[in-house]
This record gives sequence, C-alpha cells and structure tokens, in this order.
Amino acid sequence: MNLKTLRVVRLLTSLILLMISTGSVLTMQPAHTRPALPNPILFFTGQELFTSGGKQFVRYNFAVDNASSYPDELFAAAPELPPCGKNTKASRTWVDLYDQSGKRLYGFCALEKSKDLSKIWFTLEQGVIPPSFVYIEMNDRKTNTKYKSNLAETTL
Repeated sequence: MNLKTLRVVRLLTSLILLMISTGSVLTMQPAHTRPALPNPILFFTGQELFTSGGKQFVRYNFAVDNASSYPDELFAAAPELPPCGKNTKASRTWVDLYDQSGKRLYGFCALEKSKDLSKIWFTLEQGVIPPSFVYIEMNDRKTNTKYKSNLAETTL
C-alpha cells in the first residue's frame, strides 16, 4: 500500500469511528421509516372586504386545522432551492390554493412556520362569485413531496 492510499484509509476509518461514537449511524432513519405527515385539513374562517387601487375586493380566509402536525423546518428558508420570483430565501415548502376544478387561485412561497398555515387566503373582486370549494397543495420542494388537503367550502 502506498502512502496516499494509507492516508485515505486512515481518514475513512477515523470518520467511521467518529460517526459511531456520536451515534450518527445509529440514529439515521431511512426515508421509508420516517413517520408520514398527514394531509392538511383546510377550513374556511371567514371573509373580509377591503379596497385596493380604488377597487373593492373580498378576501376569503382559510386555516389548516392540523397545522401543528407539520414541523417548522418544512417552512424554513431554502436559498439552495429555486427562488420565488426575486425572493432567493423562499421557504422549502410552498402552498398553493386551487378551486375545485384545479385552477390555481393564489400561492404562498414565504411562509416561515407551520403556524402560518392559519393565514391562507385568496381574493376576488367584489361581485365575483367565488368557487364553491377550494383546496391547498403543500409542495415540499426539498423532498418533492406534495400534501393535498380536503375540499373546503368558501362560505360559513
């Protein structure tokens, strides 16, 4: 064995011993054994009128009932992933809101924690009839995993 090969073997051995001594090897869970996250449970929380640019709008507000089931790390800034427009620190998980036919109504790419799932909304100009039902898809861009919610009504 030459000197270079011996150094590589020693380095690899040291790394393996370090991993074993810190418990890293023993605590790593393969993806298929991690507990699966539930699909979001979306519900309507109300609507509010507001004016912007001289026009009247209605904001339809929603929340995710089981938001606490999602770890905050899902919403951490992910600068290593593609940006959201000019936002280079967009969150790891993006949330898109769709009507019952699959038409995208709005999206959120900068939620910071699971608690922010209580502030999901879309707007329509006043007088426009809203879709009867909507749903969200949460897209974990790091693992390419999507979580689709139930259909939620747009009225109380």
